[in-house]
Amino acid sequence: MKNIFPPLLGALLCLALPVPAELPSEPREPLRVILDTDIGNDVDDALALAMLHAFQSRRECRLLAVTLSKDSVYAVAFVDLVNTFYGRGDIPIGRVRQGKTPEPGKFLEVVAESQGTDGRPLYARQREIGAQVPEAVALLRNTLAAQPDASVVIIQIGFFTNLARLLDSPPDEVSPLAGRELVARKVKLVSMMAGHFQGDGPGGGKEFNVVMDIPAARKVFNEWPTPLYVSPWELGRSIKYPAVSIERDYAYVLHHPIPDAYRLYMNFPYDRPTYDLTSALFAVRPDRGYFTVSAAGRVQVTDEGKTQFIPAGQGRHYVISATDEQKTRTLEAMIELSSQPPDGLHKGATQ
Repeated sequence: MKNIFPPLLGALLCLALPVPAELPSEPREPLRVILDTDIGNDVDDALALAMLHAFQSRRECRLLAVTLSKDSVYAVAFVDLVNTFYGRGDIPIGRVRQGKTPEPGKFLEVVAESQGTDGRPLYARQREIGAQVPEAVALLRNTLAAQPDASVVIIQIGFFTNLARLLDSPPDEVSPLAGRELVARKVKLVSMMAGHFQGDGPGGGKEFNVVMDIPAARKVFNEWPTPLYVSPWELGRSIKYPAVSIERDYAYVLHHPIPDAYRLYMNFPYDRPTYDLTSALFAVRPDRGYFTVSAAGRVQVTDEGKTQFIPAGQGRHYVISATDEQKTRTLEAMIELSSQPPDGLHKGATQ
């Protein structure tokens, strides 16, 4: 009997267990992402860019291009050296022309011009400072035209200038489609940091990304043909990136551009709101329960730049928020991702 029951029991268990209908599918293709940023006006853009490199290392996304709504050669240089630091200096960079804020910001120039003790640049770059890069809308059109339909997620964490100009762009040698049609064909959704819906008084509050180019913001909210997921000022404000992470989590290399930028932005130590990080996290991981998504609606922008969200069943706009429990999980994820070491650790660092 001792020799009979174990095989019999095993056979019965096999019959009781469900049998998969098919073998596991291939791993999901990395999400195709374009980052549109005003990097330099705040340090959260730099942390968001670092997060996207971590996502790419994890094969969760592929950063197709970075376009700048800040008209500064040092914005180009900083993005270039960060991409190079993470081993991806070949990512195309586009820059707005005649944008809203040409000044370099509080850390871009210092980090880009930093030198080691031997007089060499502290961080390697693929381009000389001031080198010509494509105009932002031209790069957006080139990048979108080369992608499969409904495959691209745009993360907008700056002014609306580039996306508004993209909507107005005419057909060209890259695509026979005008801007709005090209967007409708190629873009899956936009995840953006914008708006202040809990401001004092009617019509919401004023938020920097909207106020800096109000006509462009109104155009995008009124005419953009795909879903827009909006991470508002009040969400990022309620989740602060801790200075202790800057002090401890990036020490795997002697020189790192992200904590360098963070220390230069304000009197260190300080905890900075995660305005732009929330948009990057939602874009790549919308289904992980980090955020709560509103019902569909429409975002309206007043003449003075205030924003208001109006629920509407046929609307394509959604506002994300987070409970206290979600905020704890979200912050943990953002710290882990933004401080993740590059592939090969020191790749791109010259000192």
